[in-house]
Amino acid sequence: MQERSERTRRRLVHAGAEMFHRNGYANATLGEIASAAGVTKGALYFHFASKDELAEAVQQRGCALLDDWVRLLREAGVSPLQALIDTTHWLTRTLFEDPAIPASFRITKECGPAPRGPVGARPAVLDFHGMWISAVSTLLRSARDAGEVPASGRGWESAEALVVAVACGIEVMSGTGMSHWELQRKVEALWVVLLPSLVAGDGVREYRTAARAVAGADLSGGQRCDEPAEYPGNGVRGAADAVRSGAGCER
Repeated sequence: MQERSERTRRRLVHAGAEMFHRNGYANATLGEIASAAGVTKGALYFHFASKDELAEAVQQRGCALLDDWVRLLREAGVSPLQALIDTTHWLTRTLFEDPAIPASFRITKECGPAPRGPVGARPAVLDFHGMWISAVSTLLRSARDAGEVPASGRGWESAEALVVAVACGIEVMSGTGMSHWELQRKVEALWVVLLPSLVAGDGVREYRTAARAVAGADLSGGQRCDEPAEYPGNGVRGAADAVRSGAGCER
């Protein structure tokens, strides 16, 4: 019974994410979400007392996916700067693969506190934009502390602002209707231009700018993949399987 209840809850979170992403927080209705999940409205209320609670659960899933991905890279021994590059590619993939990610961005934008926001807007329980910026900044600072990025003499604050702006721009570009592959290639092109401003001289050759998942220690560099990696399944579980199996590139 408990397993069945958990499956229902996951279906509701997934359906809620799809509806919040597609229609926005204000226009998504609990009736539509219950129907999309294949459950009754009563079953929805058993798990979530309100739309606010469901939106919070969607954002919690988005944050968990991001946290788990960064942890996976850390445990695999990926250098902080390469992990930052890989995390931006992770975002380009999950924006298309898991509706919890674009929905989390949209919920934050629509419901987050803002001086010029709509009257009556409820503050977001979780600030997914803030979580994304924090993850990017933390990885970049870790790269600085590890000696990958010079800590002085290169305008550290300007470099950090530029990297954060580029990282936030990925979500904006995804909303223009471009395909996943086009977005993936644009992110790679951005890193080709951005890396020389962060890493001196031939050091840029140590980093892979293309999307790729490889196994074990090879995660920190190595061969380049001509096409973005295909990952089995959705979210972190699929990505973790690809990391362990080396999916996405020919050896």
